[in-house]
Amino acid sequence: MATSFHLSLPSLKLIETKIFYVDSIGGSMGRYTQNWLDINLFGNQITFTNAGPFDLSVPNYKFEGNILPSFHFGVILDTDSFNQVYHRLETKDFNLTEKTTFLQDKPGEHLSFFVTDPNEYRVEFKCFKNSNDVFQA
Repeated sequence: MATSFHLSLPSLKLIETKIFYVDSIGGSMGRYTQNWLDINLFGNQITFTNAGPFDLSVPNYKFEGNILPSFHFGVILDTDSFNQVYHRLETKDFNLTEKTTFLQDKPGEHLSFFVTDPNEYRVEFKCFKNSNDVFQA
């Protein structure tokens, strides 16, 4: 199975971050708002959120009315693998969120859930309705 990684990082300067990753490195833009942007970096999705400096006292941001962790990383899976991982985790004693659909009926529609690892890192698993929409603007 071919997989890509997803990484979400806080950003101090979204415009400068876009210029660096797109113009300097050669990545491409995906979806974006005034508060976050997605970069396609060699087939991997990096989300930069306008969350300020790395400060765990402000660890979240709001997306489609949901509070999401600013500091997280994850993997994009096919539907079967996504459901298998979720089922395995829900039968164990982990801090696991419910599966949530984001960007419903829009480019980039995907299911997502988060789990906390033993180091207290938030790990996100995503499954896109259309795998070609990972970087669709």
